[in-house]
Amino acid sequence: MRRLAAYLRVRNSCFGYRSDSRFMQRARLRPAIQQYEVDHEKRASAFSFAISTKEPLTMRSKPRAFIFDIDGTLVDSNELHVDSWNRSFRQFGKQFPREALRAQIGKGSDQYLPEFLTPEEIKRFGKKLDQYRSQLFRKEYLPRVRPFPKVRELFQRIRDEDKRIVLASSGKEEDTKYYIEDLLKIDDLIEGYTCADDADRSKPAPDIFTAALDKLGEMSPSDAITVGDTRFDIEAAAKAGVATIGLLCGGTTENVLRETGAIAIYRDSADMLANYDRLIA
Repeated sequence: MRRLAAYLRVRNSCFGYRSDSRFMQRARLRPAIQQYEVDHEKRASAFSFAISTKEPLTMRSKPRAFIFDIDGTLVDSNELHVDSWNRSFRQFGKQFPREALRAQIGKGSDQYLPEFLTPEEIKRFGKKLDQYRSQLFRKEYLPRVRPFPKVRELFQRIRDEDKRIVLASSGKEEDTKYYIEDLLKIDDLIEGYTCADDADRSKPAPDIFTAALDKLGEMSPSDAITVGDTRFDIEAAAKAGVATIGLLCGGTTENVLRETGAIAIYRDSADMLANYDRLIA
């Protein structure tokens, strides 16, 4: 625990600032941080299966509906988003450590840009940068996104249990529809989806999950459960009154998901499917 606390203090001091100069001043710390994260990822990978299959869910009732995030949860896209943000910032004369860009993945652009740009910069070229990144991602990176294993099989199992499914993404609607209809081919298994276009604020604000609950009609938040891969999913869902299952496949470590409030942790959709009976017991 002391090592982890020390790591978190260093990491927060390194990545908790927006200015380029502060980032560069702390560049010497990054190799040690990277090595710690690699070591911790190995430990998390080794123990995540045992954790996920032995701990019961701390829910007040069996879930009647599942609300799934998409990027990093159902499709392997997080590193591609990091690449597209990196190239886009550079296009507009800004440069940030890749680790800092990765740490904010899971937020929509309305929440992402203020982590790196000043209000004056956002006013001056924020919209253009966001449009540039969206077009870049759609043209060069979207075709490279691949689904995680057993997503359709997991959804089919959930539907066979007469439970409902809604998707909730911080992404753009065009990308979201592509994932659902063309890549994952799950549009016949879900009741709908919400995305950044349906909310005033993206994650970690609760708006997207609140909109997803609205699609489920008269359902209490305690009867639903979200599934996501970042701390922003967990934070946003908690603000909407919904518990969250965390998945490691998006790159967030087990300890971060658990400390943020995940009630169970699985490797990916295939691991979740393999343990579905325990999940709803």
